Amino acid sequence: MQDKSRLDQLLEKFPSLHILVVGDFFLDKYLSIDPALSETSLETGLEAYQVVEIRHSPGAAGTVVSNLRALETQVSVVGVIGRDGEGFDLKQGLIQRGVAIEGLIETPERFTPTYTKPMLRSTTPGGSERELNRLDIKNRRPLPADLEAAVIAQLDRLVPAVDGVVIADQVQERNCGLITDKVRAALARLAEQYPEKIFVADSRVRIGEFERVIIKPNMHEAREAVGRWEDWKVGDYAEDDGLVAARACGEALFAQNQKPVFVTLGAQGILVVTEDGFEHVRGIPVSGEIDVVGAGDSVMAGVVVGLSAGGTAAEAAFIGNMAASITIQQIGTTGTASREQLHQRMKMVDEDRR
Repeated sequence: MQDKSRLDQLLEKFPSLHILVVGDFFLDKYLSIDPALSETSLETGLEAYQVVEIRHSPGAAGTVVSNLRALETQVSVVGVIGRDGEGFDLKQGLIQRGVAIEGLIETPERFTPTYTKPMLRSTTPGGSERELNRLDIKNRRPLPADLEAAVIAQLDRLVPAVDGVVIADQVQERNCGLITDKVRAALARLAEQYPEKIFVADSRVRIGEFERVIIKPNMHEAREAVGRWEDWKVGDYAEDDGLVAARACGEALFAQNQKPVFVTLGAQGILVVTEDGFEHVRGIPVSGEIDVVGAGDSVMAGVVVGLSAGGTAAEAAFIGNMAASITIQQIGTTGTASREQLHQRMKMVDEDRR
């Protein structure tokens, strides 16, 4: 990104964009525990934690949604949730953010995936909370065929009306989340059918299985997709050279899929591989305490809106880096970055360049 005026041109387009987020929507549920109020259970003799505050927000694919809405982009969703209390809370969180949820399928056959996070308050005045063992609710059985068909029908209905599609594949167990093998194939079909639309996929364990869509792996996911280091040829590349390894992985994934690859490298930024070659888009330096939870989702939001607004791959990566540099400074929460915050961060970048 050469200057602030170019960024402003892209930022101005964000509110006119419509992005579809398809994937695994979790509820992030936080239980704030006050240790000073702990009791002893009469039945078990064990300590009974006392919850004094409950808060929740859309998680996993929902975190990408929150980032997109902070950028003032219109958002629709496709997902499957349970007809349960967690599903109600998740829907309310999406509605409060101004998200179109007509593509969200409710069913008594499934749990609403939930990350329950007990948070132990510090006994020191003004101290922070500490997360205890997380309680995960996930679906351990494959998505039924009728729900797969319903998801694909929603995609066929909604994709023609949007500018970009985010694919959030969160569940590690094959075919137990929303992005099953059949749904992934349907997304590849739609990407081919609508080449003018931006499709970007993120996946914890199957990023190498996506076809005809842009992919955004981190370095670990990229290397797992390509294979063990000794199983593929990298010429004279050194294994401990992170950028060289990222280039090798990115080029291998691009050769396989023929779509741009954004390999995220944490503080080092993003290595972008396209048909024009590779480019290292450096991260935005920040000082002080940081919290990297949700940084990848901030990058995803920045990349998809940057591309959908007409930016180059390098420009989209820069926007993703800026968004992440803002959210990681929001401690103890899964943060977001607004258009105004991006505008102000660009001013700082310009000043640092002088």
